[in-house]
Amino acid sequence: MSGAQHILALGSPALQTRQRWTLALPRSDVCWAVAFAAPYIAIFLAFVLYPVIFGLWLGSNPTLYTELFSSPVYAMAVANTLIFVGIGVNVKMALAFLLSGYFMRKRKWIKALLVVFILPWATPALPAFMSIHWMLNGEWGLLNTALAELFGIDGPIWLIDRWLALGADLMAYTWKQLPFWTVIFLAGRMSVPRELYEAADVDGATGFRRFAHVTVPLQANLYLVCTLLSTIWTLGDFNTIHFISGGGPAMSTEVLATLGIRYAFTMADPRLGVAAVMSALPVLIPLIFLLMRKLRTTAVQL
Repeated sequence: MSGAQHILALGSPALQTRQRWTLALPRSDVCWAVAFAAPYIAIFLAFVLYPVIFGLWLGSNPTLYTELFSSPVYAMAVANTLIFVGIGVNVKMALAFLLSGYFMRKRKWIKALLVVFILPWATPALPAFMSIHWMLNGEWGLLNTALAELFGIDGPIWLIDRWLALGADLMAYTWKQLPFWTVIFLAGRMSVPRELYEAADVDGATGFRRFAHVTVPLQANLYLVCTLLSTIWTLGDFNTIHFISGGGPAMSTEVLATLGIRYAFTMADPRLGVAAVMSALPVLIPLIFLLMRKLRTTAVQL
């Protein structure tokens, strides 16, 4: 064996160890990926995962639900939630679907009207709802003042009656959310090939028949997905009730989202507040699974 071969032979274990360490070290792209992902993972753990786990722990005591279910305020809040979500979502989605067909017309003034129509959704919720709240003031609000000046009618005190206050909540909710879903349905209608409508015209399917046999079947899946998503969002809607009726009069228009906040902060009972919000999970979780399944089915079809 020559001297050079002897040196290489002696150094081979060291070279092998060095090669093993080189292979074990992460590559530069992995290092960059970790560097970019680490802050997002930390934020997710701190602001998403930890609050969820902590909230589940706060509402894990069964006695909380015994106390909650025995409260007449909670029973009324459940009824209000069903009314608010059921009527609000369905009326809003039906109107949005119909209005999307109106804004499909190719006229300049309709396009300009669409810009004005979108403004309520673009307006921040807090000032918009507070303005509506003061408009409904029974003594000097804009609505009652207009009724008195124009028609000589003394308007009711809108927010002192449960059903009038809940109706005001529903109208404000529909007014605020309607433009967003109208634009979504408008985009869905615009994605339908014009050839289908032209073929329907040739077959004599015009007006309502074209709407029933062409538009509705093609947009049914989008309508269902949007309705499920809107229902999930509306179950957690706090701003509308809080800033329009304030849950009044006498907590008669509270929904589960506002009742949970009231228990947690106003009454200083965070465990009961979390329990009130978590009581909606038996409805919320099936809706989420149904939405995910519908989206998966749509993706397979595409």
